[in-house]
Amino acid sequence: MKKKKPLPLLEKITIAGIAAEGKAIAKKDDLVIFVPYVVPGDVVDLQLTRKKNSYAEAKVVHFHEYSKQRTEAFCEHYGICGGCKWQILPYQDQIRYKQQQVTDNLTRIGKIPLPEISPILGSEKTIFYRNKLEFTFSNKRWMTLEEIQAETKYENMNALGFHIPGMFDKVLDIHKCWLQEDISNQIRLSIKQFCFDNGYTFFDLRNRGGLMRNIIIRTSSTGEVMLIVVFYEDDKEKRDALLNHIAAGFPAITSLLYIINEKANDTITDQEVIVFKGRDHIFEEMEGLKFKIGPKSFYQTNSEQAYNLYKIARDFAGLTGNELVYDLYTGTGTIANFVAKQAKQVIGIEYVPEAIEDAKVNASINNINNTLFFAGDMKDILNQDFINQYGRPDVIITDPPRAGMHDDVIETILFAEPDRIVYVSCNPATQARDLNLLNVKYKVEKVQPVDMFPHTHHVENVVLLKLKNL
Repeated sequence: MKKKKPLPLLEKITIAGIAAEGKAIAKKDDLVIFVPYVVPGDVVDLQLTRKKNSYAEAKVVHFHEYSKQRTEAFCEHYGICGGCKWQILPYQDQIRYKQQQVTDNLTRIGKIPLPEISPILGSEKTIFYRNKLEFTFSNKRWMTLEEIQAETKYENMNALGFHIPGMFDKVLDIHKCWLQEDISNQIRLSIKQFCFDNGYTFFDLRNRGGLMRNIIIRTSSTGEVMLIVVFYEDDKEKRDALLNHIAAGFPAITSLLYIINEKANDTITDQEVIVFKGRDHIFEEMEGLKFKIGPKSFYQTNSEQAYNLYKIARDFAGLTGNELVYDLYTGTGTIANFVAKQAKQVIGIEYVPEAIEDAKVNASINNINNTLFFAGDMKDILNQDFINQYGRPDVIITDPPRAGMHDDVIETILFAEPDRIVYVSCNPATQARDLNLLNVKYKVEKVQPVDMFPHTHHVENVVLLKLKNL
């Protein structure tokens, strides 16, 4: 068998810029190299880990010089956890790069005439901004290089934390996470300690076994807390002991739930959720509107910035009270209910039936009577017959998943010919592709990037399109 030639070590390479997916970029002759955990201006030695004809991937093995642009990472888990990759960039630089990312995608992929792109709206909170986190139990925690080299034998190899990127069975034990209010850290550490003290088994991700599987913590701007504890095995005595311990220690938890998940994957969408104490939901609030959040509900994970995002979408929609609005990919109806009082009627469409039930409840608890909600695959529901039955929309608001909109959906939008389209996107690349398809009848009038996720490369973008005078 032919031995693979080892990939080269490149010395004293200067990092040139920021690339996609949160990585930085360097060049050596004609080779473009993608590198994580560095910033422009760093001078480093790079070990190539993958090489293709036109590009390579590499990791840093030595720093010769740190960039003046670099700032200290605030999280002890930086560089291993895989999250918050941009901590070492000052926040003003992060949002500058995100603005550039939106501009590059819309011009290179969209290839359509654009107005001046508005300055990105940064997030007021750059730490503790998330309202939902999920942690995994593992009986084989990820070990650092230092621990491996020290050859210390550890009796307790249990972990409660985040998956190592690209390794489904490796979990990094998290001490402090800076993404969610500190009660999240307190709850997680208390659960872990109780499990240690009482000999609870942690999940074996490879061989499938063990009692403790996951926890999901949701917090809300109203101060409420939901904790979902996911067990792999059904052991009532141990389950009740843990849940009673949590309930006693954290009276702030208003919704204490559990799941017995014996299937192969972690998803809970098809699982029965059982209330141990409190309600089966918490509430979010926005501009006096209340939104019911259940264990399976989708809600934007940065509550405060979501409010700013929805205000931009509503402003772009230019509602006067006489419009029929279609809200595509409505989720739990947050945007639909948020804009309803400025519209004649809002019709929301969403794939997930439980989300649509939440949307109806959210309309009801806010005494909103001018919304209609439909569950089903967007490309199947939103067709010409639907429009003929419910009316041609004056405005379409669309907030699709990262993959963007299906071609059939775009065709139906072009058939419906609303006066205005407000396109909210979490992926400017697929948004740009869709804008190119809509360009046959629509002109981009406004572009407003919004940063929902500080210290990551992710960026939201809101675009207003107006029907051309054909």
